[in-house]
Amino acid sequence: MKNNSTRGLFDEEFRLEKIASKDPLSILSTKVNWEQFRSTVEKAFDEERTSNAGRPSFDRLMMFKILILQELYGLSDDQIEFQLLDRLSFQKFIGQGLNNRVPDAKTIWLFRNTLTKSGVIELLFIKLGKQLERHGLIAKKGLMVDASFARVPIQRNTPQENKQIKAGKPPRWKKHKAKQKDIDATWVKKGGQNIYGYKQHIKADLKSKLITNYVVTTASVQDSIILPDLITKKDGGQKLYGDSAYSSEDITGLLEKHKIKPQINKRGYRYKQLTEKDKLRNHKLSSKRCRVEHIFGAIKQKSGQIIRAVGQERVKAKVVLRLICYNLCRGVHLIKNKRKGIAYL
Repeated sequence: MKNNSTRGLFDEEFRLEKIASKDPLSILSTKVNWEQFRSTVEKAFDEERTSNAGRPSFDRLMMFKILILQELYGLSDDQIEFQLLDRLSFQKFIGQGLNNRVPDAKTIWLFRNTLTKSGVIELLFIKLGKQLERHGLIAKKGLMVDASFARVPIQRNTPQENKQIKAGKPPRWKKHKAKQKDIDATWVKKGGQNIYGYKQHIKADLKSKLITNYVVTTASVQDSIILPDLITKKDGGQKLYGDSAYSSEDITGLLEKHKIKPQINKRGYRYKQLTEKDKLRNHKLSSKRCRVEHIFGAIKQKSGQIIRAVGQERVKAKVVLRLICYNLCRGVHLIKNKRKGIAYL
């Protein structure tokens, strides 16, 4: 009887090829020019290594790719450390093998924190945006704006502590306890549900569904207040789609000033209900505006709903990394299925 457990000469090679053919990370790895991000990542590290003592530092572009992996799969620092040791597809994506060492959770945290403090993560979003625009993937034939909550773990503060935080005078906690206290996140009630955390406001291209701008605020900030920070002079001549949260005379005036054509859903009031004509118009506009909700759905599906970070600065960094991940995946999808003349991003 033939022993099926006997390994052939090329069994391992065939197995790796089969894994690669079905691995979405393999496509992301080959369809993105990752080297374009290296110089931007390096800006966060002004002080170069001055001594050859000790272990050499990890390649910084590789570390950035680890942050991308984290957000693609919604993994914590400890989880990504384990997965890098365990999964061949993860090792291949970052360019490491079984015999190479991988960074531990603390090293990953420190790297992300350095990028956060230096503002480099925002620069990486801009870098990718310019590349997407250079390839003609941003159609500029319409805009969408919307906001979604970025939830964080609920803080267990006493009523007195909450009162002090709201007054802008947080309690004098012990050093280690203070590091775990988020004094920036706020509560808001929507649809009868209490939500704690932050809000991500985005502007996206209507046709491609690529994100072109963003603002991160606490959860209690109204959507319409942030719209002036999302639009730019480049948006002139386009139609802008938004839900009734952006329905006001001030917003209409602002958009017209920038030569943007407002396509905002009308809002009904107790003393002035929507007419049938208004409802029909809203329904028609929503058929296009709903595309922005697909974006938030895709992000939450990959990265999850909870952001495990403390403070607005770090939450913003995590949010922007998620937006970068989304644009990378969406951009690769566009060039793979619709733009065959483009080899990679």
